[in-house]
Amino acid sequence: MMKPLLLIVVLACVSWSSLPQTPSQNQEDTLKSSYLNSDAENVSINDTVSEYNNLKKTIERAQKDKNFETLAKSYISLAKWHEDNTVLDSSIVYLKKSISVYEKLKLPNKLADTYLLLATNYSGTAEYDLGSQAVYKALALYEKVNNERGIAQCYTKISDLLYYSDSYAEGAEYCKRAIAIQTKNGYEEDLALSYRRLSENQLFLGDLEKSLGNMNRAINLYKKIGITDAPLLACYNGRGNIYKYMERYDDAIADYNRCYEGAKKIGLVRYTMPPTANIGHVYILQGKYAEALPYNLRAIEIMKRIGNTKNLWENYMHVANIYSELGDYKNALQYHELYEQGHTEYLNTIIARQDSELQVKYETAQKDIEILNQEAKIAQQRKTQILYIGVAGLLAIILFGMYFTLKNIRKKRRALALLNSELDAKNKQNELLLKEIHHRVKNNLEMVKSLIALQSAKLDDGASKEAMLASQNRVQSMGIIHQKLYQGENLGSIEMKDYFINLSEGVLDTFKAEEKVKIECAMDHLNLDVDTAVPIGLIVNELLTNALKYAFPEGTQGKINISLSKQNEELFLKVSDNGIGKTKGSKPKGTGFGTQLIQLLTQQLNGTITEENTQGTTVLFNFRNFKTA
Repeated sequence: MMKPLLLIVVLACVSWSSLPQTPSQNQEDTLKSSYLNSDAENVSINDTVSEYNNLKKTIERAQKDKNFETLAKSYISLAKWHEDNTVLDSSIVYLKKSISVYEKLKLPNKLADTYLLLATNYSGTAEYDLGSQAVYKALALYEKVNNERGIAQCYTKISDLLYYSDSYAEGAEYCKRAIAIQTKNGYEEDLALSYRRLSENQLFLGDLEKSLGNMNRAINLYKKIGITDAPLLACYNGRGNIYKYMERYDDAIADYNRCYEGAKKIGLVRYTMPPTANIGHVYILQGKYAEALPYNLRAIEIMKRIGNTKNLWENYMHVANIYSELGDYKNALQYHELYEQGHTEYLNTIIARQDSELQVKYETAQKDIEILNQEAKIAQQRKTQILYIGVAGLLAIILFGMYFTLKNIRKKRRALALLNSELDAKNKQNELLLKEIHHRVKNNLEMVKSLIALQSAKLDDGASKEAMLASQNRVQSMGIIHQKLYQGENLGSIEMKDYFINLSEGVLDTFKAEEKVKIECAMDHLNLDVDTAVPIGLIVNELLTNALKYAFPEGTQGKINISLSKQNEELFLKVSDNGIGKTKGSKPKGTGFGTQLIQLLTQQLNGTITEENTQGTTVLFNFRNFKTA
């Protein structure tokens, strides 16, 4: 019963649905058909299942015999099997199990090797903070046992993590440090990988010729030592990227084909994804958007299937741009939203990785301080023993101990001061990143507003145009909040009086009512949390819109007052106008959506609404669920 079930799981993991095949007209069409419809799997399903079953049996036997070294190795083999045939998350689970065994066995080299594998998988799932923790743990272990090869491998992996956080110059320096060690000791396979990583960083530093030269060094080294599988395929894909930015598009596509066909031949699905995405990018650069679309969609499909999502946001961006160029704005907007979400998550992982790196460095410094303290205690014990030798010897030892202790204290203080300055710098950098995120969100909301404006310009129906205008104002109210966040000193709060003034100016401008209606904000300065400011802003936007549409007919002059105050544990909002008001029994104007939205937002803040219609219209709100900053 177990084997058929396992076969179904593996079949689901090693195959995917193909896109509709278009009729081929020439050799290029045949190549496209190969990319977009092939399963890229030549490995026998039975062999794959058999390999899995054998690994599980080995693990069970090792557990029964308490052969823990074999158990740890088998966990790593099963992690590699999942990496090649299912998803990286499953691979990570078994690497952690192997780490747990090696920690109990106290085998630092094996433990460090496994941490390096774990860092590589975390890099594939775009969890750069966890990858950074893993590689620094490996580096500390290698340094402890003076394993030069391991230290150089860690430098190469750190450069890879820096590459994905756009720190190309720093990444290149780590590669050079690794290359120096590997060249001295003749670690040719490791050296090839370091040349590849150096080339990738140099590509985005703009040094294309050096980048191409180092990638060719990596390719020649792999060929020299007889490696023709995944590492060499990655180099072909990397060289294709260099050719792409050199605008040598034919050479780029030729290398992408080498990577794709090689991965297809050995059944490595994950290695078919980069060349597929990159061929789509080449077509984008050439302005062939219709031809690029299926490649980028296919790349997205493969990324989701194998769990390697570190470049997913970039492909969402490409697909959004393609749809925009093809005039399909609905799909363009959908994929742009996916891109913004993914890119924000990517920025957050960079921030988390930097915080994690600082934490690891801080913990390492703390351990060093503890070691120094232990050494000081040992020295003190020796001094006590020497006391029995003679007073003269004791005096000399005490003087030496005092000097040594003072020197260590100064050293610790300098180290802590340096760490504090690094933390301050990173905090400022994090604030800049958060401001950049709010800035981008504001810009994206402006783009959405512009798209709505473009769409409404093509509508003839008055009701539809009115609905689109209302949507523009709602988007604008949220955009102003994000603008205030990145312009202000406090990234988590909004000063409401200033916000209402800006919101009022935007709404008046939309209705071209600056000369007709005056809006006043009679209130003190009040800072609110962004989760409270957004719904209140939308409520005020709806009330201002209703007042400008219905309270002042035929160009009559008028005034609108807005006030917001906090009393005890409650928040009071008042919006009033001196317009024509409402008469009893009159039918509501408009679709009623704005009123419904106000009610929903009020419920969200656990509030109540009171409306008065004497000498105009006054709407009072009492909110109990809110946060001040």
